[in-house]
Amino acid sequence: MKYDEIIKGLPVKDKPIILGIETSCDETAVAITRGGREVLADEIISSAVEHSKFGGVVPEIASRAHTEAIYTATVNALEKAGLKMSDIDAVAITKGAGLLGALLVGVSFAKALAFSYNIPLVPVSHIRGHIAAAYLADKDLQPPFITILASGGHTAIVKVKNYYDLEILGQTVDDAVGEAFDKVARVLGLKYPGGPNVENVAKTGQNTIKLPKMLGNNYAGSEFDFSYSGLKTAVINYVHGETQKGNTVSVADVACSFQHSAIDVLVDKAFNAIYLTGYKTLTVSGGVGANGYLRETLINRAEKENIKLILPEKRHCTDNAAMICAEGYLQYKAKNFSDLKLNAQAVVEL
Repeated sequence: MKYDEIIKGLPVKDKPIILGIETSCDETAVAITRGGREVLADEIISSAVEHSKFGGVVPEIASRAHTEAIYTATVNALEKAGLKMSDIDAVAITKGAGLLGALLVGVSFAKALAFSYNIPLVPVSHIRGHIAAAYLADKDLQPPFITILASGGHTAIVKVKNYYDLEILGQTVDDAVGEAFDKVARVLGLKYPGGPNVENVAKTGQNTIKLPKMLGNNYAGSEFDFSYSGLKTAVINYVHGETQKGNTVSVADVACSFQHSAIDVLVDKAFNAIYLTGYKTLTVSGGVGANGYLRETLINRAEKENIKLILPEKRHCTDNAAMICAEGYLQYKAKNFSDLKLNAQAVVEL
């Protein structure tokens, strides 16, 4: 009997044990969940140290690192969960977006597992995976809610109407906020990954440098759109200008001022979306969701305005496989399975 025919005949379990795989960038991640929200194992093997030598992710190195680490990460996850592959009900895999070569490693491995054990192959959008991380933080969470999607590749305000119907209210028209953090880090001479290093330096600085908060009231597009290219350029111009004048540049003050300009607009537009929709719950998704200033600002604002705030653990904001399991569970319940012709996609829609 062919694989496709076997999968079609399988019953959908209420609380399936799902093994998730995430290889979209420089993290080789494998996780196992039960029922979509109970994390049994959560393994991450990062190649970030290797990439830091080059100031950013090198796609070929990332692909090679995934090839070397994916089997080990899978074995470790199974051992920590106390399970065997024969206990797994489905394999959820990031199909995109991300680095194509890196994604292909995970997709190929996931297809081999699904075929070998005759279990469903569940393709997952990396973007939806980030949003689904909120279900890991609050096991009782149900839509509708607003989420701030803020990562190295995406920045958006998303209206989560139900588990499957998501609407982008606004998004970046150029750079993503995480991308801006990385670029500013390079300008300031900070190492990769830029986001955490900018945040750490900013803790000792002051918000004293006037920087733009892009796309205000005169912008013709969505009121929830973002632009970070101009902010990045403003930082570059300030640093170059001060250097040419022979002045000493306070890296801490620049980092702090940039962080305020980058984050404050995220918070403001997210709460504007709350006001518009009447929703009472706000979540955060994506790597920038681990930023301490963002989290602190949101906690204070949510408490003041009586809004329920869901903050995933910091490890579940950055790339991980537990979030892929969480979204994979939703797709599993809908029987959105793939055949073995599944291919990686560098770009996916929400």
